[in-house]
Amino acid sequence: MAEGRRGEGHSAFGEAAGLFKGRNRKAENTVSWEQNVRKAVPYVAGEQPRKPDIIKLNTNECPYPPAPGVKKLAEELDWNTLRLYPDSHSTILVETLAEYYRVKPEQVFVGVGSDDVLSMAFMTFFNSGRPILFPDVTYSFYDVWADLHRIPYRTCPLDDNWRIRPEDYRQPNGGVIFPNPNAPTGLEESLETVEEIVLANRDAVVIVDEAYVDFGGTSALPLVEKYDNLLIVQTFSKSRAMAGLRIGFCIGSEKLIRYLNDVKFSFNSYTMNLPSQLLGAEAVRDDRYFRETTSKIVATREYVKEELKRLGFIFPDSRANFIFAAHETVPAGQIFRALREADIYVRHWDKPRIGNYLRITIGTDREMDRLLDFLKDFL
Repeated sequence: MAEGRRGEGHSAFGEAAGLFKGRNRKAENTVSWEQNVRKAVPYVAGEQPRKPDIIKLNTNECPYPPAPGVKKLAEELDWNTLRLYPDSHSTILVETLAEYYRVKPEQVFVGVGSDDVLSMAFMTFFNSGRPILFPDVTYSFYDVWADLHRIPYRTCPLDDNWRIRPEDYRQPNGGVIFPNPNAPTGLEESLETVEEIVLANRDAVVIVDEAYVDFGGTSALPLVEKYDNLLIVQTFSKSRAMAGLRIGFCIGSEKLIRYLNDVKFSFNSYTMNLPSQLLGAEAVRDDRYFRETTSKIVATREYVKEELKRLGFIFPDSRANFIFAAHETVPAGQIFRALREADIYVRHWDKPRIGNYLRITIGTDREMDRLLDFLKDFL
């Protein structure tokens, strides 16, 4: 019996030694799995400081709360429903958006913020192997998505007045995307320019990113009925004051939306949570509050433009909820750092062409007065 126990002990020790050697072999091969990781250079979002009493003008959020009906509905929600999966088709939100924009529900697609919608559109429509086209000064997530989804791309330089040159988008391509109004310049291209680009690219999908169109821009939505290759993307994060709920949507031909839904349901059926669906629909219904809020932001923007001019700033004529400004003599980086030390946050990129500009979100009148007072003293 003693020999039997010793034998069992030797066997157990042998097994343990074998396992240890196996672990060592795995440790030696650790590098192998990293060779198959999809590497990406991530998008860098604006700072989200949590300090009290700051002036936050760096991420283009709405300075006003969502519509009153949104708060009321949130208080009345039956939280027991959260144990169930949400409607995977987001029917109530889709139908509400379709009614508001006077299109068919089959022409509406919703996602978790417009970033989710845009990423899904990249994955769905930009697969030709040819480079997609977008401006060189634009929303800095476009090249991130292109790299992530292995989509070749080519940037088309804006002219000296920060304008798109439509002729640049007549070259062979696998798709086109641009914001209108543009980010970060705030400039709006005419509907005629948008149509010229769509018409020149009937063999590819053209995406117009209208995140800021509600602040005085003209939507290209009417063109959707003429062109089945046009996709219009909008968001609730800016003009509807719901960045925290992550709601975005796009409108296009029924065929485009059907293809988007096919990809979505191959990726994640339940992308949008139930509160976002219900509260988003309620926000759309209160059109009066929406128009009052956007009008206040536009009025503040125009007032701030005049004050910045007096202080020696130059900027394109923004039609967004921000101003893209450079001072005539003081470097943007210096102003950015001084503002940050005073707990006033704006956006600055140390990049070619735009390194001497600050993007300043429009806040409340009180917030903008505090910004202007600081700039008067500093300059």
